[in-house]
Amino acid sequence: MREIVDGLLAWRAAGTSFAVATVVHTWRSAPRRPGAAMAVSEHGDVLGSVSGGCVEGAVYAAAQEVITTGKAQTHTYGVSDGDALSVGLTCGGTIEIMIQPDVALHALDDVLAAIAAGRPVATVSLPDAQLVVWPDRTEGTLTPRPPTDSPASAAPGPETPGDVDSPSDLPGGRLDGAELDRIAGEQARGLLAHGRSAIVTACEREVFVQSWAAPARMIVFGAIDFASAVARIGKFLGYQVTVCDARGVFATPARFPDADEVVVAWPHRYLESTAVDERTVLCVLTHDPKFDIPLLKVALHTPARYIGAMGSRRTCEDRLRRLREEGVSETALSRLRAPIGLDLGARTPEETAVAIAAEIVALSWGGSGAPLTGLTAPIHDPTP
Repeated sequence: MREIVDGLLAWRAAGTSFAVATVVHTWRSAPRRPGAAMAVSEHGDVLGSVSGGCVEGAVYAAAQEVITTGKAQTHTYGVSDGDALSVGLTCGGTIEIMIQPDVALHALDDVLAAIAAGRPVATVSLPDAQLVVWPDRTEGTLTPRPPTDSPASAAPGPETPGDVDSPSDLPGGRLDGAELDRIAGEQARGLLAHGRSAIVTACEREVFVQSWAAPARMIVFGAIDFASAVARIGKFLGYQVTVCDARGVFATPARFPDADEVVVAWPHRYLESTAVDERTVLCVLTHDPKFDIPLLKVALHTPARYIGAMGSRRTCEDRLRRLREEGVSETALSRLRAPIGLDLGARTPEETAVAIAAEIVALSWGGSGAPLTGLTAPIHDPTP
């Protein structure tokens, strides 16, 4: 939902009713992963996608019905269905879609605000109920959807973070009770810590957990023209991008308008002082020993997912020699991607940025980087 949050906020501000269709389960070569969302407004406007175009028409029609009735629906589309070709899911996979009216989405304004601000939050959903899980709080209620003729349904109002319905306030009770809330909430916190969304089982019930962790970081070292292109494609991929260089004349916001942050500091000192986790991507584009040797000594001992360094074959070999002389172990050096990027024959900064982004994506999801034409494995990894 992150990619459509701005549109949903605008619909909420305008008092527009809508339904949200979310991919909750996939099998085999499904085009979108769990959590992909598409929203349809009461006026027929559409945000987002659940299948890259395969089944959007069928989901659109179902969402309009959900808006009219106020009742959630679930649908499964797959190549084995008799109408697979009519809805367009010809990729060989199967997807399960949950379509919910906005009135079924508990604490919706708080959740949208958190997503927009990059604050972590998770939801646990059944078709007509939702638990909101905040990582630093225990509040949240698996709250059944209010009846369609209730005031809450007719005019949902904003809620403040931490608003909690007491059991006596819940129309129709609490499904399977507080134990479901507790177990589902704990599982949601675990998935949220890793930025994952998935169906889980709690109290013998299958529920869908969707998590929105703070965006992963991309830190680009070296304020050169290639860095501008890398920052731009990093932002496009959803990273929170920082550009760092010790030279203030080059490290300016005007030169890197796509970066969330431009830092003037010695790269290794900045890296020592900033947060790096297992989702962080580090791109070292300085290819100057006085910068990148002390920087890589620090970088190779962080939990960063990806560490790449630019340079010619000769530069990279000299860099490895210097790092060994500095006492960096072979195990640590094996994490370094240098020369940075995949072999795409790139020449321009923009082409080089594509090659770097391709390597990051391949490493993140276990891709081979080989042309799909020559492969027989599923295009979309079926594992969540």
